[in-house]
Amino acid sequence: MRTPITHPELLAALARCGHGTKILIADGNYPHVTGVGPRATRIPLNVAPGLLTADQVLELLITTVPVEAAEYMENADGAASPAVEGYGETLGSQVELTGLERFTFYDRARENDVAVVIATGEQRQYANLLLTVGVIPETPTLVNTTGAGRAA
Repeated sequence: MRTPITHPELLAALARCGHGTKILIADGNYPHVTGVGPRATRIPLNVAPGLLTADQVLELLITTVPVEAAEYMENADGAASPAVEGYGETLGSQVELTGLERFTFYDRARENDVAVVIATGEQRQYANLLLTVGVIPETPTLVNTTGAGRAA
């Protein structure tokens, strides 16, 4: 697997995720400590306001882990925030994108299957995204090219 991600703790946390595991990309207003369960690995990428953005993190994640579904936090009016349009474009039409009422989203983010929370410097409100890890496609069996195990 090749990935543009170089952050060691993030790579380790992603490597521990399996099918059905959730990854939270949290905006700069999200309660990163209390808004997820105690078992979740917290990755602080909120360097400064606007750095890193949720879009930047999402673009890197989808090149590293398969995503089968995504849930976003609806705004106070029950609508999608402006961030959601970009998420849909990045994820593509094969990933179901579902809105959740704010407090339902908080409850979902505190569940035990949320393994990673990535704190971003995203300034847009209600730009929180919960990704469900999909299945890694099968790869062909590797051929032994070292000669080890061959009879002499």
